[in-house]
This record gives sequence, structure tokens and C-alpha cells, in this order.
Amino acid sequence: MKIAIAQLNPTIGDLTGNAQRILAAAQQAAAQGARLLLTPELSLCGYPPRDLLLDPSFLEAMQRVLRQLAQDLPPGLAALVGTVEWNERSLEEGGKPLFNSTALLEQQQVRQIFHKRLLPTYDVFDEDRYFEPGRQINHFHLDSLHVGVTICEDLWNDEEFWGKRSYTTNPIADLAQTGVAFTINLSASPYSVGKRKIRQAMLQHSATRYQQPIIYVNQVGGNDDLIFDGNSFVLNRQGELIAQGQAFSSDLVLLKYDPEQQDLRAVDASLAAIAPHSSSEMAEIWSALVLGVQDYARKCGFSQVVLGLSGGIDSSLVAAIAAEALGPENVFGVLMPSPHSSEHSITDALDLAEKLGIKTHTLPIGNLMQDYDQGLADLFAGTDPGIAEENIQSRIRGNLLMAIANKFGHLLLSTGNKSEMAVGYCTLYGDMNGGLAAIADVPKTCVYALCEWLNSPCEAHQFSSLTSKIQNPKSELIPTHILTKPPSAELKPGQVDQDSLPPYDILDDILDRFIHEHQPPDAIVAAGHDAAVVDRVVKMVTRSEFKRRQAPPGIKITDRAFGTGWRMPIASRWVAASTPTAALASMAEAPKH
Repeated sequence: MKIAIAQLNPTIGDLTGNAQRILAAAQQAAAQGARLLLTPELSLCGYPPRDLLLDPSFLEAMQRVLRQLAQDLPPGLAALVGTVEWNERSLEEGGKPLFNSTALLEQQQVRQIFHKRLLPTYDVFDEDRYFEPGRQINHFHLDSLHVGVTICEDLWNDEEFWGKRSYTTNPIADLAQTGVAFTINLSASPYSVGKRKIRQAMLQHSATRYQQPIIYVNQVGGNDDLIFDGNSFVLNRQGELIAQGQAFSSDLVLLKYDPEQQDLRAVDASLAAIAPHSSSEMAEIWSALVLGVQDYARKCGFSQVVLGLSGGIDSSLVAAIAAEALGPENVFGVLMPSPHSSEHSITDALDLAEKLGIKTHTLPIGNLMQDYDQGLADLFAGTDPGIAEENIQSRIRGNLLMAIANKFGHLLLSTGNKSEMAVGYCTLYGDMNGGLAAIADVPKTCVYALCEWLNSPCEAHQFSSLTSKIQNPKSELIPTHILTKPPSAELKPGQVDQDSLPPYDILDDILDRFIHEHQPPDAIVAAGHDAAVVDRVVKMVTRSEFKRRQAPPGIKITDRAFGTGWRMPIASRWVAASTPTAALASMAEAPKH
């Protein structure tokens, strides 16, 4: 029996469009002799649909489209399609009104329905808000083949692999006892750095433990702040990788079940070689960010983007990502020098724009700064110039960029990185303006690493069309001076970031330990960091929550990103510190806006 994996990029809520994508994959699969088509979790509505699930008309439309899709499938082809089903017993027995389900479509009808059994509620997931967990073991017979079905989280509960159980049931162990020939997992598993290797190791453990071939089907594409990396794959009963889908791209993968060997195999021995995936972390992050910007713009109806070009490394990286995602002709960079801007901030920005092939325009803001100073002169009389005056510059720039975005229908990309967002080194209604924060989950040290990677065309050329512009091996995409000069907001003469922040290698290590590893300040100090610096950084993270809550959505690439999965209070008196005295003292200090 031939089986096809449809690695799809759905648009949330586009029921008709998503059904057409499934149908196109079905027609392609049928033309190649497939008997069964597999699609990702909630492939009909896209994942995650969130509070669209509270709209009865949306659910009713999904049912209609599902029935129509069943009728439209090519004859002789069965398909597993992710959908949402009503919980008919919820009114009588309590519980949530819906199931996260997969429908088996065959012979122009919905033949069988399977419900997701394990519902995650950690990180970005909130499935218990909408869904009731399924209670039945999910399996079906197709011709003479006995097939097991799991949905995403159903395979993430192997106590031998994780050293614990997060749920009371293990669906793959239940399926193994039924004697299924193989198990399918239909997923919408969001991307984070290194997650592909974890998934594969986890399922290889399950395949060998239960001597069960496993087909893992994953969604691809960007939906708001989440990226889905695809990377679908197939394991035989020995846990060996026999087929895989592309990373960060739609794909159709064919395989077959061999009844004599009772195992899964590649369709054609000549095609059985597995295409290598890049082991480079930078290549992976770059691909995720490009896909995130591309899909966010496309799915929100934008074809062009605008951003401020400061001549700094952050805006340089965002400009490169945008040029790769949408084409250089669709990227507009705006230079907004002030009297405090260095000459190289202009020349570096123009040099970058020329290398990328993007359009630019220069709007000096000196006169606007004078107008603000004059307008506030009486009110600010007798006070010393400070952060309020510095932030006016950022807010002038933010207003200009918003005006351009509004006037021409562009998507404004903000250019702040994760290190800045963490400690509040950003200005509300200024550099934080935007419809998408492209690198808001990329620490400053990683920003540098990505730019250096882009300047290594021998490695980067497989993943970036921009590097083809580098004709001279000694040349670079990101101008060298941007990489080597001290980072600065240039809001006052001679200013550099390290005037008010620790060096970024120190700052990022503290942030990683505090945000990702959940280490208390004492443990971070024990790791070698200065106690006063740690206390100050932790206080800055805590006191900047109100800023992050007002930031545009940021593309998630780590397992602990500011956004959907970050749920911190704003009005809070708790500030972790390495000493009780430091914690109490920090409570009295108000954040600067």
C-alpha cells in the first residue's frame, strides 16, 4: 500500500482554501498510486485556531467543508484530515464542547472520527480551554491493513524517554497492544531551535520500544508568532529514518507498507536516500525567520514592508530577512538621522541597502526634534534633559514609519532583539512600533552570529538567495563596519549600549539562565556573574513587562519566547533577587517608559 504525507501550510480560518490545498495534494498523491493521504493536525482550519472555536458559525462551516471535501477526493483514495468535532455529551455529562479530531474520509463520506487524547496546556498551548480529551484508542482498518492514529501530544508521553509521565495514559502503548501495523501521528508542532532532533529521538525510542513503525506528519508555515517547520519523517520498526519532508517548506512524501516485511519502506529504492538537513543552527534560525516574515505578510494581506535603517546590526539583519522573504524590491528602508547620528550610521545603512538591493529614503529629524523641544520648553523648564528627551527621538521616528506604513499600505517591521525586549531597552510608541517584531526572540549575540553566518556564503548560499549577490569571496552581505562598531541607540552624543547595559555576552548568558533555564539569581551568581549585575538585570526584566505587553507579535524561535507562551503579571511586587535586601529595594523603583 502506498501512503502519502501532505506537509501543508494552512491559513487559519481559510476553510475553503485549506480544503483546496488538501484536495490538490490528494490529486497529486492519487496520480502516484497512493491509497492513503495523511494531513497535519487541524489541517482543515489551521493550527492554532484559538477563539475562532468559540464561533458556532465557524464550526458549522468546517463541517460543511469537510463533507464537501470527502465528496471531492479522488476515487480509491482515503484521507485523514484534521478537523474539530462537537462533543455531543458535553451538555449531559459536562466537559468541553469540542474535540480536536481527525476524520477518515473515504468513498465520498466521513467514515470515522478520532479524537486527540492528550491536551497540552504548557508554553503556547491552551487546548484545555476548548477541547475535551478523547477516551478511545484510535485505530482503523483500510483494506487489510490495521492502522493506529495519534494526534500530536499523544506521542509526547513516553515515561522511559522523558523520565516521567505528564499524563496518566500513553496512547502509543495502548496502540501497540491492539496489534496495529504502524502508527500515524498527525501534528502541528511549533518550531524552536533544536526541536527537530528531540522529536526524532523521542519517536525513535518509541519505535524501537514497541517495534512499531511510525509516520510523523507535521504542519509547516507561519501563523502569527508561531512557526511550524514541517520536517515530517518516517521510521521503520527498527527506528531507522527511511523518509523525511523538507524543512520550512510544503512537501509531499510517498512511502509504502510492505506486508511481507511488516514494515514501512521508501516507495522507490533509488529514491530512498535521505536528503541531509542542515546541522547548522544559524541556517535553521534563518529559515524560520524568513518563513515567519513571509507568511505573516502574505496571510495578513501585505506585499511590501517598511523598516527604519539605522546603520546598526539589528535593522541590518531584519532588512536582510525581509529581502529574502519578500524580495528586495518589496522592502523599503527609511533613514532618519538626528543631530546625534554618526556619519557612519548613514553610510553603513546605505551600503547595506545597496548590497541587498532595497529602496531607501532619508528623512532627517533635527527640525522635528526642535519643534518638540520648543513645545515642551515651558513645561520642562528647570529640569535636566534626560531619558524623556532621548525617547522623543525614537517616537518621532516611530511616527514617521507609521505614517509611511499607513500611507502606502506597507507592513512595518520593528527591529528590536530579544535582549533589548527582555530588559526594556526599547521605547514604547517609538522603535517598538510595528506590525511584526521580526527578531524579538533573537538574542543580541545570536543577531551577530546570524550576520556573520550570512557573510559566509559557502555555508549560507543554500539557504539565502541574497548571498548570490556576493561576487567577491572577500566581500560581505552585512558590511563589516556594522559588525565591528559598538552598538548604540545614538540618542545623545557618544552614547553606546554598554553605558547602561552589561556587555551583551554577559547579558545574554544571564537572560538565558533566568528566562530559559529558570535559574534563581543566587544560582546565576554562583555560575560566575556579579551579584549586583544579576540583580539589576533581573529587576529590568521584571519591570519591563508592561512594555512587552504592548509590543507587536514577535516570531518565536526559542522554547521560552515573549508572547503567547509568556504569561507574567504587569502589576506585581515580586522581583527575584540574589539577596532579600535587593529584592525589597527594587520594589520602590518605578520603570521608565
